[in-house]
Amino acid sequence: MSNQDLLLEIGLEEMPARFMHDSMTQLGEKIESWLKEKNIAYGNIRLFNSPRRLAVLVENTAEKQDDVKEEAKGPAKKIALDENGEWTKAAIGFSRGQGASPEDLYFKDIKGTEYAFVQKFQKGQETISLLPELGDLVTSLHFPKNMRWGSEDLKYIRPIKWIVALFGSEVVPFSVAHVESGRMTQGHRFLGKAVELSSPSEYEDKLAGQFVIADPAKRKRLITEQLDKLAAEKSWNIPRDEELLDEVNHLVEYPTVLFGSFEEEFLSIPEEVLVTTMKEHQRYFPVKGESGSLLPFFVTVRNGNSRALENVARGNEKVLRARLSDAAFFYKEDQKLNIEENVKKLEKIVFHEELGSLGDKVKRTAAIAGRIAQEIGADDETAKLIDRAANISKFDLVTHMVYEFPELQGIMGEKYARMLGEDESVARAVNEHYMPRQAGGETPSSVVGAVVALADKLDTVASFFKIGVTPTGSQDPYGLRRQASGIVQILIDRNWGISFEKLISFTEQKENSELLDFFKQRLKYVLTAENIRYDVVDAVLESTELEPYSALKKAAVLEKAAAKPDFKETAEALSRVISISKKSESTAIDPSLFENPQEEKLYQAYEECKRQIAGLYEAKDYEGAFRELGRLKAPIAAYFDHTMVHAEDERLKENRLAQMASLAELIRTFANIDDIIVK
Repeated sequence: MSNQDLLLEIGLEEMPARFMHDSMTQLGEKIESWLKEKNIAYGNIRLFNSPRRLAVLVENTAEKQDDVKEEAKGPAKKIALDENGEWTKAAIGFSRGQGASPEDLYFKDIKGTEYAFVQKFQKGQETISLLPELGDLVTSLHFPKNMRWGSEDLKYIRPIKWIVALFGSEVVPFSVAHVESGRMTQGHRFLGKAVELSSPSEYEDKLAGQFVIADPAKRKRLITEQLDKLAAEKSWNIPRDEELLDEVNHLVEYPTVLFGSFEEEFLSIPEEVLVTTMKEHQRYFPVKGESGSLLPFFVTVRNGNSRALENVARGNEKVLRARLSDAAFFYKEDQKLNIEENVKKLEKIVFHEELGSLGDKVKRTAAIAGRIAQEIGADDETAKLIDRAANISKFDLVTHMVYEFPELQGIMGEKYARMLGEDESVARAVNEHYMPRQAGGETPSSVVGAVVALADKLDTVASFFKIGVTPTGSQDPYGLRRQASGIVQILIDRNWGISFEKLISFTEQKENSELLDFFKQRLKYVLTAENIRYDVVDAVLESTELEPYSALKKAAVLEKAAAKPDFKETAEALSRVISISKKSESTAIDPSLFENPQEEKLYQAYEECKRQIAGLYEAKDYEGAFRELGRLKAPIAAYFDHTMVHAEDERLKENRLAQMASLAELIRTFANIDDIIVK
């Protein structure tokens, strides 16, 4: 029996570009999952999309399900047969449930017990008879945003306009939202027309003939080739912004690159403003010369062919000119600003109804920044710069430029602060305090910027936790996970040994176990991203002296040590101490109660290790610290060879448990070794 290609296309009104890739991927995953669930063999899966369609083509799909032959296990023999050797109700019920009769049962021995078994055979159904279930698959897709249309109850990313469902040459019959499946697809909205498909294999070529490049990878390649060709012809440098390229790719069905120009006088506006206007608002690619300076040109991608490109270029130039004129006006007006007046305006802007104004937030941030500055030992001059930067950190939020272009917050603040005579480090910190702007992004390069960034993020996270607004599942409207990850990144990059407990104490929270656990989870995320073993990560996160920089270094040391042959003995010795210590309620040791030399030697080794490890922690020599802990292996082994911890004498027992607890406390300053899986 020959295989057939399977095609499913969902035709829609234009979708938002940012949702298209994930929606296409989701459709492919659901189709593949359905085929596996139905036991239908298939070949290569190809995914397609454009602003008006999501599609999947499954090559070499089997015309029927595979036949299934399997063995079902039933009750034990003593339950399946009565004392007369007759089948019991349990055996009869089991056989019927498997579509068989008791005569089909047989027994097999499993670990000394005989069980009833039966062979099940299920003949595969024709694939075409199962495919109408694809209608339910279409409605099962989920999207970040949905809409209803007409009188339909279905909520979907956009109204469904047509559906193509073909298995070989046959239409798969089903309907969704009163749209019947068929073999008619639609070409480009303006350049193409409807086209009938006789088989799935025609899909891509027939759409290309109607000005639709359905393969997103091909569309992207066409765009980049045209950009490269234009750059070579004009001796331009067109910076390749992958995020913008992906967005533009998902805005068009048939891409044609063109360029336009704008007046050179606009180049007096800061480059960041020009680039933001072009990229964020118009989806244009900026153009730079060989020296790297911005040129008065832009490049855009048309959803269509090359006809009348000059008219299209003029239209785009007109729109951009209006945008740049606004930007020039805002920039000119902002140069009249007074920083102190802007800071006062923050008092009238609500940060959150339960957390006060932006002015209140700035005051909290400045207070926290002062405590962090003291913690890191900042000198008086640096502390003053930190205080100034924290107090003016949000002043640009009330400027015309940032109001119009929120993406430029901090960036314009730095420019304006420098323009108005602020210290260079203060001006830079106004920008840097937003860093890192995304996970794994660049962290502040200056001490002043890093302190204010820490303080700002810490206030945001702690304040929302204080009023019970915490991330749940995928919901994190205030970006608290990103802010907390930023805190972890800054502490690691700066090598600042500030524990999470200490950070929380700088806020109005003082103590909050939920907030502490939240920070630990973000640290776990960062450590896991470094490809550190999960058990090593868990061990480090349970250390009694937890702060991000040392946690990363300790984890690296443990990861390296765990690969060595002698690690097993060391880990087992330290873990044994931790396990026994859990039964102790005290760490008060009385050496006069020691009964053998091994107790005394372990005590001396403990005292020496404690002295050495304190200095090594101070020097941030975590490899040396773990080496010191490793030296405890021999005295611990000797101790257990000669000492019964749970002695009959209650005083001896409590003293020995206290010795274990003290030792375990020292070990856990590095990590909870008990969590590490030893092979």
